[in-house]
Formats: sequence, C-alpha cells, structure tokens
Amino acid sequence: MNTILLAIIAVTALGFICALMLAVASRFMSVKEDLRFHAVRESLPGANCGACGYAGCDGYAKALITDPEIKTNLCVPGGDEVSGKLSLALDRPYLDVEEQVALVACSGNCDATSHKMDYFGIESCAAAKLLHGGTGVCSYGCMGLGDCARACPNGAICVEKGIAHVNTRLCVGCGICAGTCPNHIIRLIADKEIILVNCSSEDRGAVTRKNCKNGCIACKKCERVCAVGAVKVVDNLARIDYDKCPDCPDPGVCARECPTGCIKIADFRGIFNAEKECC
Repeated sequence: MNTILLAIIAVTALGFICALMLAVASRFMSVKEDLRFHAVRESLPGANCGACGYAGCDGYAKALITDPEIKTNLCVPGGDEVSGKLSLALDRPYLDVEEQVALVACSGNCDATSHKMDYFGIESCAAAKLLHGGTGVCSYGCMGLGDCARACPNGAICVEKGIAHVNTRLCVGCGICAGTCPNHIIRLIADKEIILVNCSSEDRGAVTRKNCKNGCIACKKCERVCAVGAVKVVDNLARIDYDKCPDCPDPGVCARECPTGCIKIADFRGIFNAEKECC
C-alpha cells in the first residue's frame, strides 16, 4: 500500500514540477504575436504568387507589420482595393497600385516563322528547351507548348497559331507566367503603356529577318523617328524607355514606321494588340 501511495505522490510531484516549468517557459520565452497580422493577412487575396517580392501572402503580411518602410501597394493582383485595406489595417497613408499585365514579347506565329524540327516529346516548353534550345528556328521565340497557359491561375493565356496570347481582361499581373517561360519572353508591363516591342530576338538583323518576318531587325528606324530618344536599339533589339514616352509629340510614330511591325500600339482596355480574343 505504501509503495502505491509513494508512486502516486512521485507522479503527482513530477507533474507539478513539469507544469511549473511549462508555466515559467510560457511566461518568459513566449513570442508575442502582433494582433495586426490577422487583419493584414485577411486583407490579402491569398494568391501566393510572389508578385510582391515575398514568399507568399504570409511573408508579405509579416514584412508589413515588422517594417514600416514596406509599401502597402506591392500586391499587384489585389490592386487598389487590397492596398486600401492594408492602409486601414496598418493606419498608413493610402498608396496607389500600378496595375500590370503580362506581355508575350514575340510575334513569331506560324505565318511568320517555322520549326527547325518535328518535336514529339513531352508537351512542355521547358522540356523542348532542353533539346537543341527549343523547337523554333528562332531560339528566342515562343515555343507554343503552353507552360504559361497551364501555370496561369486565371486562365488568361491561350496558345493560338503557335504562340501564347494574353487576355488582358483576365490578367491580374501576378507574374507566374513570366517565371514559367523558359525563354523569358513574358514580362510584366504597366497597363498604362501603349507602345510594345513585340520581339525578344537578339540575333543580328539578317539572322532575324531569315528566321522570322515579324522580328526586330535592328534597323534603328525607330530610333531615328523618335523625337524624345525613348527608343534605343541595344543588343540588336529595340527597347523603350517609358519615362520619356509621355513627352513624345507624335505618339506611336515608332510603331507606324517599324518596317516589320514588331513595334505595336496596344490597347490594354481590351485584348492585347486588338487581336481576336482566344482565351
């Protein structure tokens, strides 16, 4: 009987000591949670796309409550609505979000270019890229196997006539497609921009002309007609400085004068390049 009683006392004492240790640890080693985290996290859309530059919405929320210098307008998919909610939750001034859309910088459809081989492998641009740099004669162009379309969470991308197209009505600018493209021809652009260089080839002009009739041939005519110096040909490809475009006295002259038509005027209020909506 004494043995049983002794065992009960020992177990009880041990439990009391463990409980006391846990209570002390909870008091002195606990990490206080910022009550604003839940309000901030609930304000975010939960896309976890990484467009804000952080590892998902949780990462962005933690950064916002720990660093007052982090801006509340980094969630491009959430737009102005999310920025407003974050400003209220954190009691900070409202910041406008620069909405963005994805651009597939390639005009090499099946009427303009051709394949250098018959590909019968995995239906994936990433897989085809491993085989002699891709399927097309232009190694910079869209391979049209749809990795970006499958990755897009909003169904904003389709493949038509051999190249990907973006439906800007559905695109939220998350950038997932840009990170998926093995040729890195998809990039995000502010939806207020209207002049686009719809080519990514850095081959010499003669090579580009041979490979794709819609490609940039680095003729520099766009440079010469641009009165504000917004267009420069670098590495055999025309590039636009959008900070200078607002001062242009003749908007769109570079697109109108481009001999191959690779510089285009786009209307982001509708479908990219005013092409037939295919998504």
